[in-house]
Amino acid sequence: MDDPHYLSGLQLTGRRVVMFGGGSVAQRRLPRLISAGARIELVSPHTTPSVQGMVDAGELVWHERGYTAGDLRDAWYALACTNDPSVNEAICAEAERERVFCVRADEGESGSAVTPASGRHGGLLFGVLSGGEPLRSAAVRDSMLDGLHNGTIEDGRQPHPEGTLPGVALVGGGPGDPELITVRGRRLLSRADVVVVDRLGPRELLDELAPEVEVVDAAKIPYGRAASQDVINQTLIEKAKEGKFVVRLKGGDPYVFGRGFEEVLACAEAGVPVTMVPGITSAFAVPAVADVPVTHRGVAHEVVVVSGHVAPGDDRSLVDWELLARMRGTIVLMMGVERLPQFAKALLDGGRPSDTPVAIIEDGTMRTQRALRSTLDTVVTDAAASGVRPPAIIVIGPVAGLAPVQAS
Repeated sequence: MDDPHYLSGLQLTGRRVVMFGGGSVAQRRLPRLISAGARIELVSPHTTPSVQGMVDAGELVWHERGYTAGDLRDAWYALACTNDPSVNEAICAEAERERVFCVRADEGESGSAVTPASGRHGGLLFGVLSGGEPLRSAAVRDSMLDGLHNGTIEDGRQPHPEGTLPGVALVGGGPGDPELITVRGRRLLSRADVVVVDRLGPRELLDELAPEVEVVDAAKIPYGRAASQDVINQTLIEKAKEGKFVVRLKGGDPYVFGRGFEEVLACAEAGVPVTMVPGITSAFAVPAVADVPVTHRGVAHEVVVVSGHVAPGDDRSLVDWELLARMRGTIVLMMGVERLPQFAKALLDGGRPSDTPVAIIEDGTMRTQRALRSTLDTVVTDAAASGVRPPAIIVIGPVAGLAPVQAS
């Protein structure tokens, strides 16, 4: 049977919405009500810690008690989410008398409204109802979101108006696995007229682009040929001023040793607007997928991310290696494979214990990922013997010696 409900978008900004019950259902439903601007009152003897956090942040008002007749007076919308069916029934009955639409969480068809499985994409908000089959609604919603994000479902967005300047989106693509780009990053990538991409950007995503999208290779191969940063900046500016929407797709996060802010400054100076989309930084994500936590309770209380493109003692170095050597926490060394002997020596000479654990993760999150576990006094020899090559993340500190116990 077709779902009998009538879908309608409610404008709840500034209007009184009453939520009964402060448990897990409230925890799921409240964020969207908050983002809609509703004036929320929560009626419940107890809350989850997350709901309490919303209360403490001033996002809603909490009445620390159970339901009382009259609670729905002057309300616009209600949600009966307690764990007592008889209370939910009484709330719905009052809602009927007060002509307030009410969602009943435990028995959806008994309420006067139901919550659809909803999704957002590029200014769109859509909901799915399936006649009391919430898992089906969620599955359809997720499929639609996937299609909208990867461009297989057309979102109806109009072309850029004549003479407008869409500008540049600086998108962090994450550590390499194409599934680790952010939702927003993938959405903007699907809208691009031009994509300027680094070697370490999630390259598989380029295959999903429409044939007419121009792809500009800005690969920066370590210690080899490289596109000048000035040339990259000028490319972004020129393409944007042609009225094209340019996505600058970078690996990791653009602001973590990615020269992202240099590109922002260049665009700003040229009058080109920039949208910044952060990415999952390889400094933390790559160790994580190799079971190396960069912090752990009782083991490391600090993390320092260090660029390895300049050796210790070089006049251009801004790193205090003597201070790093005295640290007891975690050092995450990026772009450090080529100069690993100098970095290890600097830390050992500065007093870092020789048995300090070290982990090196190559091609993190990719099919070719591999990890090497060693110690500070032997890592140079071990890395050479294993043929370690960039790109790789080097983690130095006690956390590199941790490992989950494998089930037998």
